[in-house]
Amino acid sequence: MNSLRMLYYKLFSGCPKQSERGFIRENDFTQVLSSPIPVPFAKYQSWSFSLPLSELYSLRRSRFSLGRNFLVFTSRGGHPLPPLHFHRGGTRELLRALQRYIILAPSPVDGRLFLAYAHDSGALSQSFDDLHLFDDGSSDLVSVSLVLCVLFFEKRFIQDPYATTFGGFSKVTNFFRGALRPPDSPFHPRGPQDHHGPPSADDEPGFELITCLGPKPDVTRGQPLDKWEEFLDPEGRVKDPQRIKELVFRGGITPSLRKDVWKFLLGFYPWNSTVKEREDILRMKTDEYFRMKVQWKSVSEEQEMRNSLLRGYRSLIERDVSRTDRHNTFFSGNDNPGLTLLNDVLMTYCMFNFDLGYVQGMSDLLAPLLFVTQNEVESFWCLTGFMEMHQNFEESQEAMKQQLLQLSLLMKALDPELLDYLDSQDSGSLCFCFRWLLIWFKREFSFEDILSLWEVLWTRLPCENFHLLMAASILESQRGEFIGSDHDFNTILKHINELTMKLDLQTVLRGAESNYLQLACCKELPVKVQEVIGLYVPPSPDDETSPESESHETQQLLSQSQAAATETSQSSNSTAAAARPRPTYP
Repeated sequence: MNSLRMLYYKLFSGCPKQSERGFIRENDFTQVLSSPIPVPFAKYQSWSFSLPLSELYSLRRSRFSLGRNFLVFTSRGGHPLPPLHFHRGGTRELLRALQRYIILAPSPVDGRLFLAYAHDSGALSQSFDDLHLFDDGSSDLVSVSLVLCVLFFEKRFIQDPYATTFGGFSKVTNFFRGALRPPDSPFHPRGPQDHHGPPSADDEPGFELITCLGPKPDVTRGQPLDKWEEFLDPEGRVKDPQRIKELVFRGGITPSLRKDVWKFLLGFYPWNSTVKEREDILRMKTDEYFRMKVQWKSVSEEQEMRNSLLRGYRSLIERDVSRTDRHNTFFSGNDNPGLTLLNDVLMTYCMFNFDLGYVQGMSDLLAPLLFVTQNEVESFWCLTGFMEMHQNFEESQEAMKQQLLQLSLLMKALDPELLDYLDSQDSGSLCFCFRWLLIWFKREFSFEDILSLWEVLWTRLPCENFHLLMAASILESQRGEFIGSDHDFNTILKHINELTMKLDLQTVLRGAESNYLQLACCKELPVKVQEVIGLYVPPSPDDETSPESESHETQQLLSQSQAAATETSQSSNSTAAAARPRPTYP
């Protein structure tokens, strides 16, 4: 036990009279910390307690229905301590501070229960005074919130599940260090000699401060693609697919051309196919579709009674079809043929992809495809192409988890203050963005806006995760609503849900592209963020001969955006625009 020094916390949740307020004198710390044997749970007052970390058995993290959090500590003797209430967040900070000294392992049967274990870290051999939390002249008051915040921001993130998720690349900002510990704070005075001392934990690789982001560049949108034939050669091949994608990304597609262009964007037709080859592809794909459709159409009622999987798919599809985009004239009414096509295509997809079958939300993806193509076969094969690039409906939800993690990475780079605020309100997982990513904002914008948005996303410009940059743009637009407010988890979720049909698509697209360009201009961007936005290329001996089409695409996009921004602001800030450095890509 001599190797495990005990950290003492003075905790109080009430507000006693002046003579009883929580003061901890220096001799109190000395008495507890220097004890060579476990100190039993001791009450100094009814509103305070102390417990050596070596005697902590577990802690439970809970939340009231209104969203306020509280923690309950249990000693190794089985005695629960008074609950600690957190009215404005802080539970994560407490857990991270504790993990500096002990290991907190989540219980395998209860995600909110953490079991405490000692570890052999050398940090446990430091005394409380060695942490330099106090000036020599301060010997009176320690508030638990301030002590824990200083511990959290000054020492390492050890054994923290959230930080561990981000691995070795995470860049942690110090945005509220100034608020919690001003330069002249008596809790951690810093003199000139500190600049020559050993580096702090914040200087460690993987946790350095991101400082390379410049201002967000101005972005303008363009006109929709309104010519198609001029991009075809005499045999019907698309002469410049990249130019088509750039125009679609910049302004979308004229409604009259969507039926033709969407088939190329979604892989139904190859870009280099001739008119004759496309006729052959359509004939082959039509035969294949109806062979699969016959498979489920020919199942008798008696057979279906013994096929619970097919019966379940049919029931779920019928229920979803009856409530998908019924405001649209193509799907309105009880006997609308559009509803029958929607049902048949989804049932046939179950035959095409047995492993996945039907998952709720797929009807939302199909409806715009069917509306534009007005063709059962073409909408089916466009759906298969959409699902291949989408991949959000896996049973394991790994793709969705990965995207939420990547969105957190982007927010940590773009607006760490907002992310930390959300994290303090138990919303740092960004789970309220789940619906956005699952069906690509289908419920957040109007039906016509979704047609424009999806064709932009299908270009995969400037990167495959442009929809994540869109989500970040929406969150950034709401920072004024969140920062400094009294929102908790429930009200944050409610506010996000109420954004439905209140967002301007073009504003969000401009913000997303601006985010991309801002990140692309950062020469010290973490590798993991580079990977999210498609800028990272692992070094290899064949770099000179390896294809760099994606880098070429993003370079062209950047040049177009900068040119457009320069034209719109030439009269006022042409010099500043010309001086802006162009990012380089691996």
